[in-house]
Amino acid sequence: MSIIANHAKDRMKAGGLALGLGVHHLRTSATGMLGEAAGFDWLFIDAEHGAFSEDQATQIALAALPTGCTPIIRVCKGALDQAPRVLDNGAMGVVIPHIDTAEEAREVVAACKYPPVGHRSLGGPPAQARFAAMPAGELMATLNDQLLTIVMIETPLAVENAASIAAVPGVDVLLIGTSDLTAEMGIPGQLGHPRVKAAYEAVIAGCRAHGKFPGMGGVYDEENARAYVAMGMQFILSGSDHGLLMPALKSRTGFLRGLNKA
Repeated sequence: MSIIANHAKDRMKAGGLALGLGVHHLRTSATGMLGEAAGFDWLFIDAEHGAFSEDQATQIALAALPTGCTPIIRVCKGALDQAPRVLDNGAMGVVIPHIDTAEEAREVVAACKYPPVGHRSLGGPPAQARFAAMPAGELMATLNDQLLTIVMIETPLAVENAASIAAVPGVDVLLIGTSDLTAEMGIPGQLGHPRVKAAYEAVIAGCRAHGKFPGMGGVYDEENARAYVAMGMQFILSGSDHGLLMPALKSRTGFLRGLNKA
């Protein structure tokens, strides 16, 4: 049996955009199906800012595996031991926030990749392999290739070290957390600021030099999203469940209340 396809990685390898849906409040097994139906390539199941237990996050991931919307889970930097557990239980990738140096990136890889790339232990055939028994070496090598290890770039120090972080074997994606980056720069919310554009250029250049995928989160307006995608961004956090739902809800209530002239 083959490993379940990583649709987000396949999109990027083909030169396209991998579009992610941020999951904070959705809790049901339909989450992946909804994401797929709407045209998303991956779920960003947020166990850093969302109030997910490991069980909730992995149940959503397991249900999403058969869909075309690849489940990826963000865990806290200080809870790196969670990363291999969610990978053992349905996630096709993990996002680790606040990575500032190549040494920190190597610690992430050590936890998330099997030998010889990292030091993750093998817990038996996982859901991503359809629970089929495979030779250990073949299984570990295939999962190392398919499961995305994503580190977040969220400070000026991380931007400065972007090339060395991208050079770490086993890192797959450098994801700019633009909201936190602008806050750390002292220009919160100024997504199109020249310093932010320079940071994007530095991260993209580091990724290109080392064969990694550049990603962005926190950029949802059309002007800046268009500019950064044109620069080369591929792994795109496209919005969150509540952020996308609220405008539709307000539009609906506004329309209906407008029918009542009382």
